Amino acid sequence: MDIEVVEGTLVEVPTSAVTGMDRRAFGEFVGPRGELASYALGWTTGAEPHVARLSVGIGAGNPGGGTFHAVIFDHGDGHAFSLVDDPFERVPEGGPHLTAEQARAHGDLPFVWAVADLVMERDRRAWWLRHWLLGTTCVQSAEVFELREPILRVQHGGDGVWHLLGASDLDRGTAKTGHLHHAIDEDPSLLDILDLPPGGSATRTSAGSPWDSRG
Repeated sequence: MDIEVVEGTLVEVPTSAVTGMDRRAFGEFVGPRGELASYALGWTTGAEPHVARLSVGIGAGNPGGGTFHAVIFDHGDGHAFSLVDDPFERVPEGGPHLTAEQARAHGDLPFVWAVADLVMERDRRAWWLRHWLLGTTCVQSAEVFELREPILRVQHGGDGVWHLLGASDLDRGTAKTGHLHHAIDEDPSLLDILDLPPGGSATRTSAGSPWDSRG
């Protein structure tokens, strides 16, 4: 049996900040031998510092079941996890909320970390979270930035900078530099191509049409 990471509900609630949004993404994990886990990811745009939240639940109804809670933070060119006491979300497969000390002593903690790694690798909302966490830079044509053209061409540069273009070519004199996670706010269809490797690119013929990825 293959490992499955199944995306569930995305809940978005505006915050008091002008452009802030509290996001919580839920999902389910099925392991190669039928092991079950459920998870929730969360982050709030506009919050400083950039720290996200994670809950992973296992063993619902079993004596050894529990819900593990962690923060996700920037760690060099990637991300890292750290267990915390403060509960984030209650998830279907989880049992009682575990403190960081209880989680560290739990025999299934290696499995929980494996689930967390696979969720960050396969859930598209986790890719979005990671770009927010790391502050990924993007360059947009003026036409795309001003919403006069839809995004039709995406390039993930070898330097880590993403380029978002419409039908018009990039004019560096009018191009806008910002954060990729804000562009995803405007066009969630970018979620489908956030796994482009450095040097990769994707194109589509119109807004709403499928992406054709290369790289």
